[in-house]
Amino acid sequence: MKKPGAKASSRTGKPPQRRGKRRTAGGGGAGGKRHGLSPAALSPGAPGAFFLYGRHAVTAALGNMTRPCRRLIARDAAALQDTLVRNRPGLTVDIISDMSVFEATVGPGTPHQGLMLEVQPLPQMDLADGAPSPGGVRGGDTAYPPRLLILDQVTDPQNVGAALRVAAGLGAAALITQDRHSPKESGALARAAAGALDTLPWIRVTNVADSLKTLGDMGYWSVGLTGAADADIDTLDTGRPLAIVMGAEGTGLRPRVAASCDFLARIPMSGRVESLNVSTAAAIALYALRAGDTA
Repeated sequence: MKKPGAKASSRTGKPPQRRGKRRTAGGGGAGGKRHGLSPAALSPGAPGAFFLYGRHAVTAALGNMTRPCRRLIARDAAALQDTLVRNRPGLTVDIISDMSVFEATVGPGTPHQGLMLEVQPLPQMDLADGAPSPGGVRGGDTAYPPRLLILDQVTDPQNVGAALRVAAGLGAAALITQDRHSPKESGALARAAAGALDTLPWIRVTNVADSLKTLGDMGYWSVGLTGAADADIDTLDTGRPLAIVMGAEGTGLRPRVAASCDFLARIPMSGRVESLNVSTAAAIALYALRAGDTA
């Protein structure tokens, strides 16, 4: 829709390209009183929108062209680098020097590095779009069978964010969660993911057990992690596409999900603790499979 008052170019008949609008707040003495901008004004301006914060999360979101970005907020020009917005020429940028605005938006003591980005959730993916064909994914000069990480009713945003980070770092092709009993996208989740929220596909499914059958039809074998298993994770045949399935801390895999897995495996433990954090267990499992790929 043409912006009211914009004049069309005489050569192309199109309105001139909209450039990023930069607004500054924070004049009026030490601390910077805001003119027309206040902590309350930083509530998301659209249904479902939320704020990302911190350089990793903000940079990854700006570089993901499927991510709807609404407004970038920086504490000063030094925090705002041109590389952050080079792909977003129409993005509104607010320079706000008053740190109380950041504190009010992301919470006291939360690291933000003087950057916030108002965004809307990513488009939903289904298994056919997000899970790669089991033909193999490139890793250096070698093609490895793809890996998927599936979380069954893991509800803590920090755990899901950390799992995204682990999955991206250790070469998984996607994260899969149930659409219910799992967190929505949020600033806290994105910060725990350290940019992986916008670089790794996150697929939400209605039913994990049914999705394991669909993945099986696609060529994947599923491995459920449980302490009750007899086989260790590093003894599995890694020469096949695998989906690693993990349950919530405390409750573990639900019975129907465990029964739907092709194999069950465990992480060998010393016995000094009963279980591991879900993202830590995911890192060990994915690393064991990657080591098997290169053995």
